[in-house]
Amino acid sequence: MPLNTAVVSVPASRSLETARLIPRKALAHVLPQFELEHPYGGIHGVPHWSRVWYHGRALAAAHDVNPCITAWFAYLHDSRRQNDGYDPLHGHRAADFAVKLRRLGIVDELSNTEFEWLCEAMRLHSDGHTESEMAIMACWDADRLDLARVHITPHPDRLCTRYARRFQTIYQAERFACRKPRRSFRTSADFSTDDR
Repeated sequence: MPLNTAVVSVPASRSLETARLIPRKALAHVLPQFELEHPYGGIHGVPHWSRVWYHGRALAAAHDVNPCITAWFAYLHDSRRQNDGYDPLHGHRAADFAVKLRRLGIVDELSNTEFEWLCEAMRLHSDGHTESEMAIMACWDADRLDLARVHITPHPDRLCTRYARRFQTIYQAERFACRKPRRSFRTSADFSTDDR
């Protein structure tokens, strides 16, 4: 294997610390070019990406995958959608966008091999595959575990990893997808005069 494509082993705690910084960095570059009308709503916007990242962290830990891969996947895989319906090339456009971000030095947490896995995961995430490299399967399962947002229960046979196929994982993912979002801020109307 050429030296520049080797997967570098990074301690899990360090890679998770690095991965936790990715959502903010990703959103700074994804949102300005996002084409759908409601980035903070709809079925393919920020709430979905955040849930995919939540599942991606758990899958990365369960299957010894660099969580930076699942973090970038979460925030890029649907970032180039042109609509919320049938858009068969959105994964390819997302992979092309990732290449652009890589060339700009923005996606810099991954080895060359890991970056190729990320791009492959994005290109094929809507095609129903269930076998590949573990990092790719973790990305696919992270996305599929959020199908309850569109009233579909993920079927274990269509999931790739043993962690995702567990009844408890699917049950929790369904509950998480159907949960009402928390408010991220409070207005002055939220405070009584005694609180001021």
